[in-house]
Amino acid sequence: MGFSKDQLLNRLQELEIDYTKYEHPPVLTVEAQAKYVSSSEGALSKNLFFKDKKHRYYIVSAMVDTKVDMKVLSQRLGLGKGGIRMAPEEALTQLLQVSLECVTPFAVVNESARDVSLLLDQNFKNQKRCIFHPLSNEVSVSLNTSGLDKFLKSIERDPVYVDLEANPAVGKDQPPDLAVYVPSNSVVIPEISNETSTKQTPPPKSVSAEVKPVASAKPSKPATKGKSVVVEKSTPLAFKNPEKFVEEIMDKTSALLLSEAKVENVEALAETLRKRLTSELTHLAIMYKNTAYTEGFHAGKHSQPKRL
Repeated sequence: MGFSKDQLLNRLQELEIDYTKYEHPPVLTVEAQAKYVSSSEGALSKNLFFKDKKHRYYIVSAMVDTKVDMKVLSQRLGLGKGGIRMAPEEALTQLLQVSLECVTPFAVVNESARDVSLLLDQNFKNQKRCIFHPLSNEVSVSLNTSGLDKFLKSIERDPVYVDLEANPAVGKDQPPDLAVYVPSNSVVIPEISNETSTKQTPPPKSVSAEVKPVASAKPSKPATKGKSVVVEKSTPLAFKNPEKFVEEIMDKTSALLLSEAKVENVEALAETLRKRLTSELTHLAIMYKNTAYTEGFHAGKHSQPKRL
């Protein structure tokens, strides 16, 4: 079993790290989280989980407004333009032991994530406090980067802050600037059968197998200890219908379009929209796919025909 939300919060208290806890309904996106945690409480973050072709994994934790270009990041890691992609769901449940919406810097607390590289947005350093989920999307915590660094060092992690928007040239005389952060070990995730796909599994061994995305683990229930701000709970907004899925896409597109409204060149605007929406819409598509998979699996499991 991996760390629970309560165990993580207890660890922060043991380390005497100053943080504020906010309880709220389960949220699947940063936009939904912002409805319950004001930006005045700290900087919200987006967290991406990548895999390269050699089965090495990366968490990229960035400010919401930071542009993360997967092709540029891949080149800076020395992996070529198409060297990274979104990690499969098995990696979430087996390496990080959290669901997709709970990927944050805290997810490296488990021993199973020891070979996952963590890259932090250097813009976090300019914020008084930053906001992350503590292994559960029903809770958010705000803390400063000093507190985050203290936590990471307590699990023998050296905090790595990088300029995620930089696009340095890479060539014969200019080696990839982030190549040093590529994990030294590969972890191939064994394929999981349908009967066990919803359960947490022990840390994977390095064996060769192809992987197929499956449903992610359920988040923990809210904690009852610590300094907190409780928000009245409501029914979680899950991706259980196409209308909601499209609504989330339109919300993201509209917000980004408004933020770039001053751009005069239409082609430049289109390119900006494509780059900034690609990773976020990929996350939405994965969540929608996994929700559909889970609903279908449970429907089939509870509607078995009677044997003759």
